[in-house]
Amino acid sequence: MRKRTHDVDSSRAGEPVKAKRRKVTLSSESLVQFSFTREAPSLPMVVSPAVDAVDIAGWVGAHRELLESKLTTHGGILFRNFPIRSTEAFERLIAAAGDEELLEYRYASTPRQRVSGRIYTSTEYPADQSIPLHNEMSYQRTWPLKAWFYCARPADDGGETPLADSRNVFQRIPPETRERFARSGVQYVRNYGSGMDLPWQKVFQTDDRKRVEAFCRDAGIQFEWRGSDRLRTIQVCQGVATHPRTGEPVWFNQAHLFHVSSLEPELRAILLAELDERELPRNAFYGDGLPIENTALEEIRDAYRCEEVRFPWREGDVLLLDNMLIAHGRKPFTGPRSVLVALSALHE
Repeated sequence: MRKRTHDVDSSRAGEPVKAKRRKVTLSSESLVQFSFTREAPSLPMVVSPAVDAVDIAGWVGAHRELLESKLTTHGGILFRNFPIRSTEAFERLIAAAGDEELLEYRYASTPRQRVSGRIYTSTEYPADQSIPLHNEMSYQRTWPLKAWFYCARPADDGGETPLADSRNVFQRIPPETRERFARSGVQYVRNYGSGMDLPWQKVFQTDDRKRVEAFCRDAGIQFEWRGSDRLRTIQVCQGVATHPRTGEPVWFNQAHLFHVSSLEPELRAILLAELDERELPRNAFYGDGLPIENTALEEIRDAYRCEEVRFPWREGDVLLLDNMLIAHGRKPFTGPRSVLVALSALHE
């Protein structure tokens, strides 16, 4: 970038002054500025252009280490006011960050559609309902370390993606509850084929039973075929986890989502009148199979409520989360809404 300057030679005062050009070089870091949103003053950190026409993909590619450091410190980074107006631009930004190998969305718990490559729609859930805070795929033994979100179109009203720091959630939960989950983990029981949840063909992205069985064996998932088209899976996963870079403990499970208490009271009553708790489409127990107390679940939900922050989406926003440090959810909304998702950096 060039800037024009005028230098005056005092020994030639009174004579016509010629303008001299002086090169002014901006450091690449000064092309962007760091801040926070008014609504969420601590999370996420906002990266926005400091000058016109910043190639954000190029900047990210040249500052990967800085970006990783900011992500580890703050947990979430929001790229705002850059010309990101397409799925292709979103993919270029992800690739520039070094995350070319995006993850397949397998063993799904919610419905979503593939948009391009391994870019998916965010959870396709009724617009008038909330999706509770959670860490992506924390109901599995392997999970993505990064979650990318792209707002192609914000809702007319609502539709925010609330966030919560999983380190703080962990600290807010009473020690005895933390220790119980850390000691036993969480047992997830899922029953497919009843028509009340995702079919197993959608969850495993195949209609080949042998492939499902192979996946389950590799993932340490117990499985049982029941009748012509019904399947039950049981898997015990972590209740808490340790972040690989910071060494900090984080609350990392989806017991509060899978547990039957997460259902609307009327629906819950109908299901429990017909089915045993282990026959429900999905449910969660302690890893030893014992029921999770309602008091413990309420402590968990209260911790998330206390830590929740949110900001309104803008068209073209890209949000990068450290999936272990930051939980996310979705608020109800009106009008069309399009937020795309990509997952990267598998942690095993």
